[in-house]
Amino acid sequence: MKASLIAIRSAFPQGVLDNNQLAAEYSGWTAEKIYAKTGIRSRRVAAESELASDIAVRAIKQLVDDVKLDLSTVDYLLYCTQTPDYIMPSTACLVQDRLGLPVSCAAMDFTLGCSGFVYGLGLVKGLIESGQARNLLLVNADTFSKLVHPADKSVRTLFGDAATVALFQAGDEETLIGPFVYGTDGKGVKDIVVPAGAQRQPTVQNPELNRDDSGNARTVNNLYMNGAEVFNFTLRIVPPAVQELLDKAELEKSDIDLFVFHQANSFMLEHLRDKLDIPREKFVTAMEQTGNTVSCTIPLALQQAAKFCQLRPGALVMLVAFGVGYSWAATLIRWADIST
Repeated sequence: MKASLIAIRSAFPQGVLDNNQLAAEYSGWTAEKIYAKTGIRSRRVAAESELASDIAVRAIKQLVDDVKLDLSTVDYLLYCTQTPDYIMPSTACLVQDRLGLPVSCAAMDFTLGCSGFVYGLGLVKGLIESGQARNLLLVNADTFSKLVHPADKSVRTLFGDAATVALFQAGDEETLIGPFVYGTDGKGVKDIVVPAGAQRQPTVQNPELNRDDSGNARTVNNLYMNGAEVFNFTLRIVPPAVQELLDKAELEKSDIDLFVFHQANSFMLEHLRDKLDIPREKFVTAMEQTGNTVSCTIPLALQQAAKFCQLRPGALVMLVAFGVGYSWAATLIRWADIST
């Protein structure tokens, strides 16, 4: 049996944080300056009581309605998040119950950030093609806004909240997911991290507010990102990963119809596109109204590319994800007549 991508759906919180609102809070910044730095005009932000799983359930329900999916046939739920409901149990178990999925359905979390969708594709392929699953939901959901300190413009201008769900089914037709390239460099852990909140360092009560040389403020309970180091890491690892994947697939770069990278920010993406010499018409940029939504960015970019006819059935698409961990992954998919 082969794993086939059938449909992708997404959902967002109602809250919107646009550049005009941010410019009003950050002295010396304008809405256009923020856009020029990030390629983002607005991002969606969850309400205080709204969790990533709430957004995920809405995305799944939309998919169920649109493709007339019988939930009793779903036999595997993969849930990728770095903002779970609880330390334990797995959020996937809560989603299984809320959706009324059968108790025979496997449900598990895996904790990855920006590379989570491509890693998820690897899990999907293995589970379906080894006969462990026939109807599988891959869910990516995060509410990074809850990790960001309001006074830290270095990350608050970037991250948005979202959830996506992709339906995969076992079929006889030859489809393409793979080959895969993976990588990990744990030395980069310190460069994208929430220092406190788990067992190594529990959440700190009344934490000290620390300011950096750029005036950004955060506590140990908040997300910290060393933007310069993350940028250097990305430019260092992405081009070799792209070439390694091409070599594995015995392809040339010109054979790829579309490149969909993790939508970190437009500054980084443009440097990667230029370094790899990818034609602009073959390169997707899709974050202007959503921001960096972590592991959701690639499925959201696929949706947008399909909507605006940048992605057509039969296209050979390279997916490249990179970020927190440091973790990266790349693969190829053959786009079919997929519901988006």
